Amino acid sequence: MAKKSKKMQDALKKVDTTKAYPVAEAVALAKEINFAKFDATVEVAYKLNVDPKKADQQIRGAVVLPNGTGKTQTVLVFAKGEKAKEAEAAGADFVGDDDMVAKIQGGWFDFDVVVATPDMMATVGKLGRVLGPKGLMPNPKTGTVTMDVTKAIEEVKAGKVTYRVDKAGNVHVPIGKVSFDDAKLVENFNTINETLVKAKPATAKGQYIKNISMTTTFGPGIHVEQSAI
Repeated sequence: MAKKSKKMQDALKKVDTTKAYPVAEAVALAKEINFAKFDATVEVAYKLNVDPKKADQQIRGAVVLPNGTGKTQTVLVFAKGEKAKEAEAAGADFVGDDDMVAKIQGGWFDFDVVVATPDMMATVGKLGRVLGPKGLMPNPKTGTVTMDVTKAIEEVKAGKVTYRVDKAGNVHVPIGKVSFDDAKLVENFNTINETLVKAKPATAKGQYIKNISMTTTFGPGIHVEQSAI
């Protein structure tokens, strides 16, 4: 087992592992014990009582955080003709079709989000093996396969985040930066929480949300109280 750094040990001393903190307290504590020398990301992790192997329990989607993520997202759009012009006018960082496919196949990945018009999905499909594992494949469920490229780009730039349950039933979502006001982080958290609660599959039995924890980039996890959300 790797030895914890002194900074991590000091941070852990301030966290009561037997306690579930109300969200506002969790946010304040996460910021207090953050020891990164940069503007660290604040993230929440959900442990859900779902079976991702079942098609109707594969929770996936996207939501625009009211206060953004604190990160500038670079957007690549696959489109042709007027839609390509629309994407450029809307602020897309890169726009193209076969030329972008060739660049990506050559190892280029200087983008955070991929948007595509439906007619381009056959072309984008060639990149499934490289975009898929990185979570970059456009998908209608996350609003990244659409004819309304302007809306898609604006939402990404405004702070849209995607969420997807992994094989173990976990969902990890960023809610902002340590530099954010506490109230803004709480509001972003509440938006994520409400979204995931609404996404509960009808077939999920028992306690849906088993655990919620909050952490910063290098910090320890803080258990969040569900009843106080």
